Amino acid sequence: VIALLEGRPHQHSTPHRFCYTNTHKPRWHEIWTRMQIRVNSSRMIRVTQVDSEEELGEPGLWSFLSSFLKEKLNDTSIDVDLYSSKTCLKVELLEDGTTYCVVLFRRFDPKLFLVFFLGLLLFFCGDMLSRSQLFFYSAGISFGLLASLLILIYMVSKVLPKKNHVYFLLVGGWSFSLYLLQLIFKNLREICRTYWQYLLGYLLLMGFVSFGICYRYGPLENERSINLLSWALQLLGLLLMYSGIQIHPIALALVVIAFCTKNLDYPLHWAFAAYRRVQSSWLGPSPPRLLTEEEFRVQGEVETRRALEELRSYCRSPDFSAWTAVSRIQAPKRFADFVGGACHVTHDEVSVHEREYSLGGIFLEDQLFDEDEDEEEEEEEEASLDRNHT
Repeated sequence: VIALLEGRPHQHSTPHRFCYTNTHKPRWHEIWTRMQIRVNSSRMIRVTQVDSEEELGEPGLWSFLSSFLKEKLNDTSIDVDLYSSKTCLKVELLEDGTTYCVVLFRRFDPKLFLVFFLGLLLFFCGDMLSRSQLFFYSAGISFGLLASLLILIYMVSKVLPKKNHVYFLLVGGWSFSLYLLQLIFKNLREICRTYWQYLLGYLLLMGFVSFGICYRYGPLENERSINLLSWALQLLGLLLMYSGIQIHPIALALVVIAFCTKNLDYPLHWAFAAYRRVQSSWLGPSPPRLLTEEEFRVQGEVETRRALEELRSYCRSPDFSAWTAVSRIQAPKRFADFVGGACHVTHDEVSVHEREYSLGGIFLEDQLFDEDEDEEEEEEEEASLDRNHT
């Protein structure tokens, strides 16, 4: 077993086994740092990753089964966890005369930062995105482009009869589709360079089909469905935030901070309500606040207007007995005008009210004169009491 060191390449032309022992503890500034083992070869090879040296000699059942799913590539990368104590791999040659190079390096990965930023965006904007039509159509078209095989298998399963062998076929089809998607992403650069015409046709065709399906069913309108989509987006955002940071304690702390920041108004509201209850129990009920003159005037106008509208609505309702009311009032025409929307007082009544109760009116002058007389009487009584005392 050859020990791997960071930044030191290993050139070989025969099958070998490699192991990397991690003695470096992750630090806080390595939150977006990725450590990878890069394997480059001139021809097709098979690379198998294991977690210990014992599995290199006698692989387990799962390692034996997963080796069939490993793609034979001449340029591959293996991610190494910063917290793993040992990572081992085995390189098998499929053709004679194949040379390959194995190197371990540590670098800043902008993809991790993009994953973290995308999770942050989904978590804080999940409520808005769940109600956006643009996001609905964009997500539907993207899902149709990436999972067209999955959609096809789902539609076939709806047509076929519900029998036991159909479920086995469905599970196998989904597994094959996932494996095919993984294979496409591994060879995406080669596909874009060699088969770009077919790739463009596939994107256009599946894009139109996905848009048609989304347009057929339309955006979500049910409030519960919108809430479920919003919660799913927020949960996906938290998972992306956690997976985008390599240092697990820092990732967990940022997830908790983001959750508390988004839902901070609820704890503050509960704490303020509890504080008000405790304060009221200690100090007793606080006296009601008295209205100012301006507040009293505004409240009187608003409540009068509201009460008049309620009275009009009641007079227009079928429960109101119009003939009984008309027989009891003195001015039926004025009452009918009021129910139709006219003012409840006439211009003469308004002028009389202003002349009596406005500034300089008769009622106000009487009040002022009465107050002056009361003050004079009080002063005379005080003077007479002083004389009697003397």
